[in-house]
Amino acid sequence: MNISQLETLLTISKTMSFRKAGELLNLTQPAVSAQIKSLEDEFKTILIDRNQPVTLTDHGKVFLEHAERMLAIVDELRLKLDDLNQTPQGHILLGTTSSIAIQILPRVLSYFQNQYPFIKITIHTMPSSQVMTSVEQGTVDVGITYITEKNPSISSSVLYYDSFHLVVSPDHPMSNLRHTTVDKLKNLPMIMLAPDTLGRRFVDGLFKQYNIQPNIVMELSSSEEVKRMVEIDLGAAIISRLSIATELKLGSLKMIKVNELETSHPVGVVYKSGRYLNTAMRQFLSDLRGMPEHQFISSE
Repeated sequence: MNISQLETLLTISKTMSFRKAGELLNLTQPAVSAQIKSLEDEFKTILIDRNQPVTLTDHGKVFLEHAERMLAIVDELRLKLDDLNQTPQGHILLGTTSSIAIQILPRVLSYFQNQYPFIKITIHTMPSSQVMTSVEQGTVDVGITYITEKNPSISSSVLYYDSFHLVVSPDHPMSNLRHTTVDKLKNLPMIMLAPDTLGRRFVDGLFKQYNIQPNIVMELSSSEEVKRMVEIDLGAAIISRLSIATELKLGSLKMIKVNELETSHPVGVVYKSGRYLNTAMRQFLSDLRGMPEHQFISSE
């Protein structure tokens, strides 16, 4: 049984003619007859009394009631699918770091949710190194994270560029400096991100390159936690420039540029290559890619 057979039966019931039904459906009369015969064979019953005028048998009338309900459901489905194309809607699971979730996403998502109120976005925060894995494994639909290497199973688009800087509290002995060099960090008490974060891997690589054994006094899982510890002067830290915009404006942190840290790090949106993108995902990705960089990095 298929939809066209049900539509043919419904049309015959209205026209009481195989010929007229064929004209309306753009089918030949033999094709109309074959469709009805196929239904009758499948259900082992007679649906139509073929004497003139053509009428439904008792079995045909019962069958038609159910056929009309099925066709109504199909029409509703078509309308809903069309609505999805016209008005993007759906649910997106977004994976990112706590710093990006706090510092970047509010500006982006407030715009997006105003434009597309029927799209729901749930944010899962995690260490930066886990975002790619979560996208690849399908535990989140899309991620926003540092793009450190090419992965053939991941599609990515760069949204903006970040950098890392040394920060201290206003009471720290180095707080009056604007610049320093990496060798001055040799014995400095450092509050570090956890080893499973991309920021920490970058810093570890830098220290290794310059043969520096850092004096690590604390390790924390997110930049937000690191900032709080630096603010109360428990040590210095190297963290994302964009994650400290608020603290720099408030004066609760002081940023010191380190010449050797002057490297741009691309931050982008990532999703699994080849996966089906529903209308919500397509719209979200399209809007993200179309946003100018200042939309992400503005300190306002």
